[in-house]
Amino acid sequence: MIRMIFLFVVLGAGLFAGTQFSGQQGYVLISVANSTIEMSVTTLVIFIVAALAGLFALEYLAKKVIYTSFTTWNWFSVRKMRRSRRYTNEGIIKLLEGDWKGAEKKVTRWANHHDMPLLCYLVASEAADGQGDKAKRDQYLALAAQQENAHLAVELTRAKQWVREGEFTQAFDTLQSLKSSHPNNPIVMDLLKTTYLELKLWQPLLDLLPSLQKSGHISQPEMERVSLQAHCGQLIDIATQKGSEGLIAYWNGLSKKLKLEETLITCFVQQLIARKADHEALTVIKEALKKTASSKLYALLPELNLSDSHPVIVLLEEATKRDNSNAEAHSALAQLYLREKKWALAQTHFEQALNVRSSVSDYAYLAEALEKQDLNKAAHEVSRKALTLVQNG
Repeated sequence: MIRMIFLFVVLGAGLFAGTQFSGQQGYVLISVANSTIEMSVTTLVIFIVAALAGLFALEYLAKKVIYTSFTTWNWFSVRKMRRSRRYTNEGIIKLLEGDWKGAEKKVTRWANHHDMPLLCYLVASEAADGQGDKAKRDQYLALAAQQENAHLAVELTRAKQWVREGEFTQAFDTLQSLKSSHPNNPIVMDLLKTTYLELKLWQPLLDLLPSLQKSGHISQPEMERVSLQAHCGQLIDIATQKGSEGLIAYWNGLSKKLKLEETLITCFVQQLIARKADHEALTVIKEALKKTASSKLYALLPELNLSDSHPVIVLLEEATKRDNSNAEAHSALAQLYLREKKWALAQTHFEQALNVRSSVSDYAYLAEALEKQDLNKAAHEVSRKALTLVQNG
């Protein structure tokens, strides 16, 4: 537009000058080497205007050709990108449907033309992993890692695949690295929770749980369950490394709330028994039973290896008198009577326990007590009930 205005201005100025100097055209001589060109001023002005108009027309044509070529190239590029996006979307659907081979084929077909090839290679890696082709899986991850801003997505995908396949040691190294750079990432924390559990890394797991709870990525019931599991794992590790003395010292250092948990008390007593600290285990059981009637703790009493079982028998007799429906107390007392060859008393308490709930082991013990009293028919009937219970279980 500016060029057209310029041409009209020049042409108008020429016409004005031509009118003013009509009949006085002047004379122009151009000499170059041995050549000379003669013309009037009017002719020179017309020539300049024509030359400018020609240059402007040539520029317009050149731009038009370039623009047309660019538009054509861009149209093909956009078309390829749209097709790539369509194939990628279809590939993601196939991945969700479990069609691993179809998903891999779709997302890799036009990956080079996608505006985000990272997505294509990550989906292809998951598809290859679904087919069990680890070589292809890692190859696609390597291609994904070459893209911009790919580190977190690639490493998370790699860690997920390792966790899914049970390769927790490899997953641990990757997740620890991600944890330092992305400590609040919910996927990193969730994968770390699973990895810590599988590798029995109890202290790191206990350190992680508050962050999971704060971010809302673990429910309160699961939080309590995992916490108790981790603390129990800690007790086992301490007992293995430091024996009963180290175990007791660690227990004494726990909070009062934790020391009231039935699961942890049971775990603590089991480790004391395993380390032949039976008297200490009995003391812990007695103190715990004063606060709550725990069936798990009653069931542990027959496992104690004591030189004198009389205090335990007295404890259990008092418990059964207080609550005649305490099946575990009856069962534990019956087992102690069985060891002391008091067959009739053992029979009575086993029958009391079995009236409350069924137990294969109690049926077996009861059959033994009956056989010792030569009550073979009754023993056979009890054994048949035990066998039926096992088959139905």
